[in-house]
Amino acid sequence: MEVSVEDFAPAYIGKDVDDVVILGGGLAGLFCALKLSPRPVTVITNAPIGQGASSAWAQGGIAAAISEPDSVEEHRDDTLVAGCGICEEKIVEQMTREGSDRVHDLLSYGVPFDKDLEGRLKFSREAAHSHSRVVRVRGDMAGRAIMDALISAVRKTPSIRILEGYIGESLLGKGRYVTGVLARRRGGIERLAFPAKAVVLASGGVGHLFGLTTNPYEANGHGLAMAARAGAVIADAEFVQFHPTALDVGKDPAPLATEALRGEGAILVNKAGERFMEKVHPDLELAPRDIVARAIHEEVSAGRGAFLDCREAIGAKFQEEFPTVFKAATAAGIDPSKDLLPVAPAEHYHMGGVLTDANGRTSLDGLWAAGEVASTGAHGANRLASNSLLEAVVFAARIAEDIQGLMPTPRSAYWNEMDDAPGLPSQRNVEERDAITVLRTTLSKNVGVLRDAGGLKEALSDIVRAEKICVRQSIRNMMVAGKIIAAAALKREESRGGHFRKDFPQEHPDLAKRSYTTLSEVETLTAEALETA
Repeated sequence: MEVSVEDFAPAYIGKDVDDVVILGGGLAGLFCALKLSPRPVTVITNAPIGQGASSAWAQGGIAAAISEPDSVEEHRDDTLVAGCGICEEKIVEQMTREGSDRVHDLLSYGVPFDKDLEGRLKFSREAAHSHSRVVRVRGDMAGRAIMDALISAVRKTPSIRILEGYIGESLLGKGRYVTGVLARRRGGIERLAFPAKAVVLASGGVGHLFGLTTNPYEANGHGLAMAARAGAVIADAEFVQFHPTALDVGKDPAPLATEALRGEGAILVNKAGERFMEKVHPDLELAPRDIVARAIHEEVSAGRGAFLDCREAIGAKFQEEFPTVFKAATAAGIDPSKDLLPVAPAEHYHMGGVLTDANGRTSLDGLWAAGEVASTGAHGANRLASNSLLEAVVFAARIAEDIQGLMPTPRSAYWNEMDDAPGLPSQRNVEERDAITVLRTTLSKNVGVLRDAGGLKEALSDIVRAEKICVRQSIRNMMVAGKIIAAAALKREESRGGHFRKDFPQEHPDLAKRSYTTLSEVETLTAEALETA
C-alpha cells in the first residue's frame, strides 16, 4: 500500500473513522448503501448523484429467471455459453439464483418495471438468451428509472451521507490493509482523506478511455487503477465488450441503440441492403455481442457501412416503445421509423476488473468491489446481455451482508452535516488534455474490436509517452488503467469472447482460464514491449 492517512496532513481528515466508505454513486454503490442501512455510510461520487453513472445509461434492463417457462439453470447455462469457457460456474450459479430476489428488492424501492394488464412483470428477449427474461422500463429506460428510484430511497435514508463532486485518487492503507480513501474535489485542489473500517469500490468501468464509447466521461478507470496501485490483483483485464450497435452519428459518448431493438426483430443491413449476419451466425442479429460487433466492424471497415433497419419490426411504434433511442436518432436528423440507423461498435463494458470472491472481497483486506470495476468471474470472456445490472445488485447485496457480519453494531444511524469548504479552482493543463486524447485514440485504434501484437505494443508506447506529461493523479490513473488493459491483451495470445487477436485468431484450449495480473507485472510487460516494438 502506497499511501497512509498520516501522509496527508494538509488534507481534511474527518473526526471519526467512517464505518463504510463507498466510492461510486451508480447502481452498485447505492444499492450497497441501502442494504447496509442503518449502518453509517459515506458515498463519494465524481459527479452529482445520478449523473455520470453508467447504470443510468443502461437501456435493456435486468436479466433474471422469473417467468414460468424460464429457469435459473437455463439462465446459468446461457451465461456460461456466452462467457466462452472461462466463467466461474459457482459464481454464475449464485448470481442467477439470487436474481429474482434482487429484482423484487428493486420493486420494493419503487422501480416501475413494465407490467401487463394483470400486473405481472413483462419480459423481453435479448441476444444469446434462450428465454425472454429481461425486465425493462418503457422499452429502453430501465437504467434511468432504476437510478431515479434508488436515489429517492437514498435521499430518505438518514444513515447515508452523499459527498458529490469528489474524484477518488488513492486508497489509504497500511501494508495489505486498506484503511480509507483519498479524494480530490473535482475541478479543484482540495483533498479529503476518509479513514474507514471498510471501503467498497463501485466506481464503474473504463469506457471513456476509448475514443468511441457508449459510456459517460466518469467511466475512466480510476477505481481499477487505484486498486492496482495499492497492490490488488486484477483479473481478465483484456476482455472488453464492444456494443455492436452504437449510433454512428459523431457524438461522444455515442448514443446506444439498445439490443432490445434486435430482440424485437430489427435487422442489420449494409449500404446494398444485404442482411450480412446471414453469412456469419445462425442466430443472425441475436448472436453473441462479440460476433455481431466484429461483423459490423468488417462491414464498416470495408466501406459497405452497417445500418439497423427497424422500419418493419417496430416502425410507427418506435417513439413510444424506445423513446431514448428515438430522441438520440431524431437529434441527429434521423427518423428511425422511416430511416436506417447507422451503427458501429463502441466500447460498452469491461468484463475484467479488480478480482473479487463470492462476497465481493478483493485480495486486499478491508477492500470490497462491486459493479463494473470488479471481476467476479460471472461474465467470463463475454458478458451476456443485461447481466451487468444483475451482477451489480447481487454482489452489492452480498458485500453489505458480508460487512454487516464482520462489524459490530453501528454506533449511530445518521450523519451530521459535513463541514467542508469549497475547493480552489485548478488550472486545467492543456498537455494533460492532449494526453487523454492520445490515450483514447490509441485504445480505440489498437486495443479495440480487433487487436494484434504490433498494435498493442504501439498502444503501450503511446500511453507511456503520454503518461510522462500527466501531473494530476486522476489523469495518471487513467493512464494506468489503459496500460493494464493493453498489457493483458498482449499477454493473452489467443482469441476468446470480447478479446480478438488477428495474429492469434483461434481459441487455444490451454488458455481456457481466467487471467490474473498485478501492476508490477503490467509495468514489466510494458517495458518488454517497448524494447521489442
